[in-house]
Amino acid sequence: MRTRIKICGLTRETDIAAAVQAGADAIGFVFHPGSKRCLAVDRAAQLRREVPAFVDVVALFVNAAPQTVQAVIDRVQPDLLQFHGDESPEICRQSGRRYLRAFRVGAPGLDTPEGLAAYCRAYGDAAGWLFDSYSAGYGGSGLAFDHRLLSTVQAESASRPLVLSGGLKPESVAQAVRAVRPWAVDVSSGVEIEPGIKSAQRMQAFVAAVREA
Repeated sequence: MRTRIKICGLTRETDIAAAVQAGADAIGFVFHPGSKRCLAVDRAAQLRREVPAFVDVVALFVNAAPQTVQAVIDRVQPDLLQFHGDESPEICRQSGRRYLRAFRVGAPGLDTPEGLAAYCRAYGDAAGWLFDSYSAGYGGSGLAFDHRLLSTVQAESASRPLVLSGGLKPESVAQAVRAVRPWAVDVSSGVEIEPGIKSAQRMQAFVAAVREA
């Protein structure tokens, strides 16, 4: 099975071109005002036009108001929504669009394999379950988590496609892929020069390491 690759937090046309050239399957636009990678809707709509066919655009939200989510859907036309905050299953479903649900592994209640799996079950209609590390900033921290906490999720027959995130970088992603065998991996800070500014060389190295694994 081929492990898919999402590169998140893009803010520049040149970085989109480099991510596509490197072989990314999807790119992520962040709409969380607390992030240094946050895009205005108009700017995201401009960048969206740079994304070619067969590369998905994922819109990331953290506890966003419904009107904010709808504005992004209308203007940016993302292929997939990603909910990275404390959104309930009902909030994730209310737009009627396909979505990824992100889980902050290590947060209270999500710090044991059983607790994490129990929380995931409520989002059984998600297109995928994304597992990131617990941090105050809702992602993009560069922190990893103990992959053994995914053991119960992986063992469940009803588990959704697993997307691994949290502290991945070109130097470590091959080992993580071999250990977890995820459906996809998601990287942001691990391929950056600074928040929101990607390195073409690191993106290329990241994709090559995933393919090697």
